[in-house]
Amino acid sequence: MVRTTRQREAVRAVFADLDGFHSAQHVHARLRTAGDSVGLSTVYRAVQSLADDGELDSIRTDSGEALYRRCSPQHHHHLVCRGCGLTVEVEGPAVEQWADRVAGEHGFDDVSHTLEIFGTCTACRAAAGGPAGDPAVSAEPSG
Repeated sequence: MVRTTRQREAVRAVFADLDGFHSAQHVHARLRTAGDSVGLSTVYRAVQSLADDGELDSIRTDSGEALYRRCSPQHHHHLVCRGCGLTVEVEGPAVEQWADRVAGEHGFDDVSHTLEIFGTCTACRAAAGGPAGDPAVSAEPSG
């Protein structure tokens, strides 16, 4: 069982007020601005612990930085805007079936996976003067 600390609760409270994915550094800066003297390494540990416990989702950016956000408890995937970080949880029954089939074909059982689909949202395309309509997305592996 994970020990509940003041710092862990403070990090959890920051994420309760945030939408989308954010870095541990961003959470640390928000805590410092609010007058909390928690250290950056403590924030990293708290964020990782919350992710390990399933309270936060994590993704890796193209540069390798880990970003986190509150998540729903059921299995899901993410559409993530490269421009603004807008994140939409999506179900992917075809992905689930494919993963189970491929795992079975290779003798694997008890499999799990993560999937983030990165693209540009309608608002960011419009702001950049790009075409409106359905977003074009491409799959990128997560860390």
